[in-house]
Amino acid sequence: MGTLSQEPASIIQDLKVTLQYSSTVFPLEKTVKRSMFLSNIDQVLNFTVETVHFFLANPDFPPETIAGKIKSALEKVLVPYDFLAGRLRLDPHKGRLEIDCNAAGVGFTMATSEVSLDEIGDLVYPNPAFWQLAMAASDNLEPENGPLCLFQVTTFKCGSFAMGISTNHVLFDGISFKYFLDNLASLAADKPLAVTPCNSRELLAARSPPRVTFPHPELVKFEIPSQGEGSQATKALFEPISEDLEFQTFRLSSNHISVLKEKAKIGLNNNESTRMITSFNVVTAHVWRCRAIAGDIGEELEKTSTLLYAVDIRSRFQPPLPPSYTGNCVLAAYARATIGELKDASFIRLVEMVSEGAKRMTDEYARSVIDCGESSQRFPYGDLLISSWWKLGFSNVDYPWGRPKYSCPLVRHRKNIVLFFPDIEGSSFGNGVNILVALPSKEMEKFQALFNNSTA
Repeated sequence: MGTLSQEPASIIQDLKVTLQYSSTVFPLEKTVKRSMFLSNIDQVLNFTVETVHFFLANPDFPPETIAGKIKSALEKVLVPYDFLAGRLRLDPHKGRLEIDCNAAGVGFTMATSEVSLDEIGDLVYPNPAFWQLAMAASDNLEPENGPLCLFQVTTFKCGSFAMGISTNHVLFDGISFKYFLDNLASLAADKPLAVTPCNSRELLAARSPPRVTFPHPELVKFEIPSQGEGSQATKALFEPISEDLEFQTFRLSSNHISVLKEKAKIGLNNNESTRMITSFNVVTAHVWRCRAIAGDIGEELEKTSTLLYAVDIRSRFQPPLPPSYTGNCVLAAYARATIGELKDASFIRLVEMVSEGAKRMTDEYARSVIDCGESSQRFPYGDLLISSWWKLGFSNVDYPWGRPKYSCPLVRHRKNIVLFFPDIEGSSFGNGVNILVALPSKEMEKFQALFNNSTA
């Protein structure tokens, strides 16, 4: 395909960040003290997600003004989003996590950096130094009982700045986080909420009695310790394995993606629909095959590879859930094939297998997954998880000082997780995608060769 992995010649390893002050932000108005129910999807996502949003300097909005507007908007947004200012609790009688909506507040920090935004270079590359731009969150079930949401505004010497946000995943999925950012931006501009959040998480409660009507090979069972430290099983799945990994970014332009789509169409029968040939499906199929074959040592053709990716289920319920549902409303779709099948299958067959994962996600299937978690917590698990931030649109949020130049999550190197990121708007890659891969050195060499070969 002629694509090459992208690695900057040099990166700044220290952004020379100095914290100026920290405070706690409380809701502007008094909120009702209550306990928020967390669905079975929320229950297994007790870990922190950090994102950073880079903004160019705006002469009409000096750093002090921006910090004040963000803090003021936070105070306002914590009224409709009262659970952000709460604390995670374990109900000892039910053995379930819930949010104590007690208006305890969110963390807010101002910081400065001695470098300019231009000196950082490629914002798409997952620079480990970006971790300096977001406050670290503690385990929310430990005695310090830290906030579920933390903001850090870091000003660069050029006047540009970064907004780092740390949130516990029980608060939002990517879609509801985007709505939250839209509302924060609207309130910062002294406008009404862009969309009214739907905080009724009981909409995703299990049925009574629970009915598991499908097999769920995409889920594994973990028993939660009796003391209620529900995050421990989650950490077992999401913490990186201790091994030496290389980390590279592979970029596919919109033209490259079109080539993959045409490659898929070649294998279609006359009566087959092209609806399955989407950008996500063809890129995922290509990555799945390359990743599986790269890890094959030549004697594992019968070994099964399980691919997982997230599907928004709001519109798949009957009746549909409101688009503004604030909790986690995504489930893991799966595709399974042996290494031999992945080597030999036509490209359109791979695309079809990927598409079948989302097609499987009906109202009944989604409710079966939720009910499956009622008796024991189940975690999605496979040898390859595609975590896609490609189409979430964080960089399209209209703040008073302008849209972000780039928005991305902070990345931990994990062998079984491949991340899809958008490119910077206006770049030469158009509506392309950045693919972040972490593998041992020999597997990375093999993956790169396969990835760059249009016949892989």
